[in-house]
Amino acid sequence: MSVLLTPETTFIVQGITGREAVNLTRECLDYGSRVVGGVTPGRKGREVHGVPVFDTVGQAVEHHGSQIDGSVVTVPPAFTKDAVIEALDNGIKLVVIVTERIPRGDVAEMVEYADRQGARIIGPNCLGLIAPGICKMGGIGGPAKDAEKAYEPGVVGVMSRSGGMTTEISSTLTAAGLGVSTAISIGGDAIIGSTYAELMPFFEADEQTEAIVIYSEPGGRMEAQLAEWVRENDSRLPIVAFMAGKFMDDEEMQGMSFGHAGTIVEGKEDSATEKIARLEEAGIRVVERIDEIPEAVREGVSK
Repeated sequence: MSVLLTPETTFIVQGITGREAVNLTRECLDYGSRVVGGVTPGRKGREVHGVPVFDTVGQAVEHHGSQIDGSVVTVPPAFTKDAVIEALDNGIKLVVIVTERIPRGDVAEMVEYADRQGARIIGPNCLGLIAPGICKMGGIGGPAKDAEKAYEPGVVGVMSRSGGMTTEISSTLTAAGLGVSTAISIGGDAIIGSTYAELMPFFEADEQTEAIVIYSEPGGRMEAQLAEWVRENDSRLPIVAFMAGKFMDDEEMQGMSFGHAGTIVEGKEDSATEKIARLEEAGIRVVERIDEIPEAVREGVSK
């Protein structure tokens, strides 16, 4: 099994004729993902690596002849909200937003609308998600040959605000023989479609997943939400958090952004030290070096 993706998952790429999207489409196809269409207004009739291009999402759905599961959105920030709403209005239930620098008000509207539609957004400002050997949706892992090396099928779910750290953590787990069930780059913005806590029920329901690794850094409140979720739910999964940026605990660093737009250290409770204490209080193991992750996962699984 896997989380959110299956071998039958079909998806489109909105903004497919853009340079980034052309490369992303090639990488997904090479990995074996089922990219069944692309959308760029005014470009109907063209192809990108053999994938047909349409003017609208509705045309893509009609051409496919059945429900399309997902969309990877790569359109410019000013048009992202309209593109996402168009996808949701056409029954698409999983939307991966690669685009960054989207106005926060637009993101809030998209997330609220997706919730009303019973759909899920990953991102914005993310690399997407991958179920090793099954499907790759987005730019996560890069070219197929690199993704295959970093992401081997296994038992650990990975969630990270940082796209690069998603691959770094997964590669470490793969090298240690643990592998990855599903890895999700959730996005680095202040408002995103799916937080750690919101994704936990999917991993809980996945029989393949035996443990979780998350990437943590100073700033933001997602770790507090996760700790609260763990306390309120009898989770079967041991969780390991890799904490970066402890140097940000210096009082002079408060009010500054570390790494991502959504990780501004606003006060003491956003510091690495406070986050570590909160996570450990909830039973989440915290490590400060990547090479400590595999052993921490093994210890958690063996309990």
